[in-house]
This record gives sequence, C-alpha cells and structure tokens, in this order.
Amino acid sequence: MKQIYLDNQSNTKLDERVFSVMRPFFLEYYGNPQSIYSLGCVSKNALEIARKQVASYIHANASEIIFTSCGTESNNLAVKGICEALKSKGNHIVVSAIEHFSVLNVVKKLQKDGFEVTYVSVDGKGNVSETELLRALRKNTILVSIQHSNAEIGTIQDIKKLVSAVKNSKVNDFVVFHTDAVSSGGMMSMDVKKLGVDALTLSSSVMYGPKGAAALYLKKEICIVSQMDGGAQECSKRGGTENIPAIVGFGKACEIAKEETIVNNRKVKKLRDKLIEELPKRIEYVYLNGSLENRLVGNVNFSIEFVEGEALFLLLDANGIMAASGSACASKNLKMSHVLDAMKVNVVVGQGSILFTLSKYNTEEEINYVLDEFPKIVKKLREMSPLYSYFIKTGKRKLSAS
Repeated sequence: MKQIYLDNQSNTKLDERVFSVMRPFFLEYYGNPQSIYSLGCVSKNALEIARKQVASYIHANASEIIFTSCGTESNNLAVKGICEALKSKGNHIVVSAIEHFSVLNVVKKLQKDGFEVTYVSVDGKGNVSETELLRALRKNTILVSIQHSNAEIGTIQDIKKLVSAVKNSKVNDFVVFHTDAVSSGGMMSMDVKKLGVDALTLSSSVMYGPKGAAALYLKKEICIVSQMDGGAQECSKRGGTENIPAIVGFGKACEIAKEETIVNNRKVKKLRDKLIEELPKRIEYVYLNGSLENRLVGNVNFSIEFVEGEALFLLLDANGIMAASGSACASKNLKMSHVLDAMKVNVVVGQGSILFTLSKYNTEEEINYVLDEFPKIVKKLREMSPLYSYFIKTGKRKLSAS
C-alpha cells in the first residue's frame, strides 16, 4: 500500500542535509556548551553559528534569538514573559480568536492571574480586521499577539499592516507586538524588520528540521521575564542545557530555507492548486476553508458536507493517505475546531473538514492518487449518512444551522 504523507503542518520529514550536520554532535562533539574545555567550546561555537543562521533567515541580529525546545515553549515565553515584564504598565492582552492553543491557553491562565484579554474576531476567510484590532486596544494594553499564518486554514495575515496600525494608534507607546510564525517557517520568506514585530516564534520541526528546537526572536529593547529558571543559558532568558544537535539542525534548516524556499514553493503550490481545483470537480458539496489569495502554499483545507472529519481521516489512513482532521493539537477532540467556529462555519459542515498539508517531498503522482481515492471514500461515507439520504430524498439540509 502507498504511504502518502500530507500532514506536514504538524511535522515535516527531516532533510538529509540537516541530519548530516547533526550526527557528529550526538557521537563526537557532545560537550556541554557552557563548559570551557575544548569539547565544550566546539558545542558553544556550533550553538552560535546556528543562532546566526536562524537570525539570518528572518533578518534579525543573532543576539535577538532565544533558543527553546518547541513552538509552544516559545509562545509561552513570549506571552507570559512579556506580560510579566510589563505588568506595571498595564494588564490587557489582545489576541485573535484563531490563535494556536499555546497562545489561547496561556492567556486564559493569565486571566486567572488578573490580566484582561480581548479576542479579536476574524472574517469568513480567517482574516483579522485592522479596524477590529484597533477597536480592541486600550490604554492598559501591553501585548498584541496575532498569528503570521494559521496552520489549519492556511490564511496569511497582513502582519506588517496590523503592526503599523497598532504602533501608529497612539493608544500608548509600550504595546509589544508578537507573532506566532511557526506555520510560516520554511514556507515563506520573513523579515522581522519589515514586518515591524517585536517578537516572533519559529519552530524547526515544520521546516524540515528536527523536533526539540525552536526559537523566539525578541527585539533587543524588549524586556522579558524568564519562564525556565535555572542557569545563565540564552542570556539568562531560558535556563537549561541547550539541545545542541537539534539546534545545529535547526540552523541548517533555516540556511536551506533561505536559499531554497522560492524554488520549493513553485513545486508545492502547483500540487496544492491541483488539489484545490480538482477536488470540487470530483466531489459535490465541498467548501474550501481559508483565504485563496493569501494562503500558505502547502495548505488545503476542505469541509466535506454530509460526512464526519474523523471518519474521513481514518479511511484515508486505511488507504495510505496521512492527513489531519483539524489542528494537530485538537485532532483528538470530536468537535469542530475553534478556528472554523471563529469563522462561523456551519457546524454540520465544519465537522467534515479535512486538512492536507504538502511539503517539498510530495509528488504529482501522490496527488493524483489522492484525487482518485478521496472521492471513493466520500461516496462510501455518504452512502451511510442519514443526513445525505435525507438531502437526496427531500433536497433539504436537515439540522443545518444556516
């Protein structure tokens, strides 16, 4: 049976060039980078080279890169750390309704500690409105956190425009703007100076690098309170021995992304567009979720009416196609995702969503296989669906909220 991996938003295949630079730091250069003997110095040097590589990818200074273990940790450090550092100036936080759980659950926790949170709504394509964002700002706002792009629906926000609006609003002069750019890593070029952000999250595991390494870009003048107490690692902003093999791999992944993203994207976009164009021709009552124009090149998210997303997911897997039924951190919940809910997608339709995320390793042959097999799976499920049977008999959508 074929094995076709289309869940690249949750994790990508490791680039062999990345693995080759990591291997010596498992077997030969295993010294602690905080130690001053020769083996430790090799690790320390590798750490700083990787820091420069990550910084170069997003056009930052190396001193502005803090290494962490994953995107979730970076988001926790950004949101908690910045809010704690600025709590004497205010206690209000603004986030979008479709942020990753590592932002949404953090602000929920901060609410219990006395912070106030405003959730900015999105339109039917998942776009954050500049007007709505400005309306959410207050005199005591200290942090705005808006995703660079959404992992589930692929919509890319106009972060440069949103940052400019916030910074020029003159509500106050100490609002920090953070963006979670994990989903954009390896998929598009980023320049923190052009974006104007104060903090940005990246993760290695979704850009052909290893698990266990991520970064938080923090503009040099922004204060933050460490959330991992320990030693003086990462300029005392994140205690704990650095994961040198993973960080070395992350640095290499960023170097490759900087050089090859444009070329890779041409290929990936062609395959993505084929899925987006062909599936509705082969399956009735399917709806693309997210923006078509401002969309990650590897993202395809459809809601399939009259079927359940979990059933789609399982039958695809049985046919060798590995996809996702929603966000990677919520796929075990048998309910419509918070992202589609925020977009006001009809719950009867939204529960039948399926997410394909493509990588540079996918082929046209694989996409053709999906186009052949997916309609058969949908047909099989609809034949068992009482909602579909009712629709065929009456022409009416039973239990629809619309």
